[in-house]
Amino acid sequence: MDDVKIGEILEPGSEEEQGRREKRVRNRFWPKVKRYARMIPFIDEVVAGYYCAMDPETPPRVRGILLAALAYFILPLDSIPDFLIGFGFGDDIAVLTAAFAAVRGNITEAHRAAARKALAEEDIRTGDGGEDDSPIIDGEATRG
Repeated sequence: MDDVKIGEILEPGSEEEQGRREKRVRNRFWPKVKRYARMIPFIDEVVAGYYCAMDPETPPRVRGILLAALAYFILPLDSIPDFLIGFGFGDDIAVLTAAFAAVRGNITEAHRAAARKALAEEDIRTGDGGEDDSPIIDGEATRG
């Protein structure tokens, strides 16, 4: 995935576009996380990015970049379909990595703590190398 395309994806967009993205992300983020958490090595940072994007104290440009990256992550049809295990998240990871590099100082310890708490409360397995072969998730989540 080239830098130009990633740059286009991460455009913060207008307030109207950010509003649409925020609604989409709020509705679809947690089901995607629950389904694919083990396949994304830095899912805890993705969830921290979600909390940063939803934080009203986050600067609008930063929110826009994160919402663009998270909207791409939850998009059912992207450059490489996510169901292609081992390959499908390559483009998502590239977009998320670029977004996190651009907003690095804005994802706070409070966002990371909220992410850890949410992942623990939902019992989402993060692929941390443990021996547990149980399902990715036990129970249903209703985050938003």
